[in-house]
Amino acid sequence: MPELPEVEIARRNLVHWLDGRRVVRAEADDSRVFRGARHEDFASLRGRLVSLERRGKYLLFTFEGGRGLMAHLGMTGRFVRRPEGVPVPYSRARFHLDSGDVIHFADSRLFGRMEPCAASRLYELDAVKELGRDPLADGLTAGQLQEAVGPSKQELKVALMDQGRVTGLGNIHAAEALYRAGLHPARKPGSMTPGEWQRLADAIHASITFGLEEQQGEEPAYLEDGAENRFLVYGRAGTACARCGTTVESFTQGGRTTHCCPQCQPKHPGRKPPDGRRKTTARRR
Repeated sequence: MPELPEVEIARRNLVHWLDGRRVVRAEADDSRVFRGARHEDFASLRGRLVSLERRGKYLLFTFEGGRGLMAHLGMTGRFVRRPEGVPVPYSRARFHLDSGDVIHFADSRLFGRMEPCAASRLYELDAVKELGRDPLADGLTAGQLQEAVGPSKQELKVALMDQGRVTGLGNIHAAEALYRAGLHPARKPGSMTPGEWQRLADAIHASITFGLEEQQGEEPAYLEDGAENRFLVYGRAGTACARCGTTVESFTQGGRTTHCCPQCQPKHPGRKPPDGRRKTTARRR
């Protein structure tokens, strides 16, 4: 599932592609991408892009004439730009530009979502108004993080993925942030100290920054099948932790696979994470 960095890069690409351009025609297939809305309403989108904002994993378009569009990439959705006449597999909706280019929304598994509406209603849509604090758009301090997540009775990683508390984090960047902070995913938020909240807030920002740097470009591929895994802990179960050499573990948490290092991320409070030096015994044969 695309997370905050991937959606933010999509936003930046779209702003670049639409800058100074006009949408001369919008068209969409009749697919479940438009569940809850009519694909015919997509065809009313015309003119210049006035603004394109991101809230968590949602993109909010405002076009001339007060027309708006909410878009969510789902698991496999992506925006790509091609010259007119060049086919794009699984293209579900298209913006035809006055430059001769076409911006396609391609989604092989149809888990993405588009909802055209009046621009003035974008922030009133149920999916948007229920979102919590956005670490990139709103900022996120240790105190704000504790206020949002601290009251939760869920395990820490599950609470971080609650979009009503902190929006934009998913399975990948929640796991990466917890690893960077030296915190076990199954900790209870109520057990956290002020210092741990500070470490976690810093780690969330660091993980998002990493994702933004990795995702630069029109068609980033670091999350695709066969791409090199450049994450610190996500997807590394059974391999040696890069920090201490302990074998990375995985377990199911909130219906998702969680990855963590049992040494660097102690489950019980009071155990300090290692200082970053690799254990020489960890690789002994």
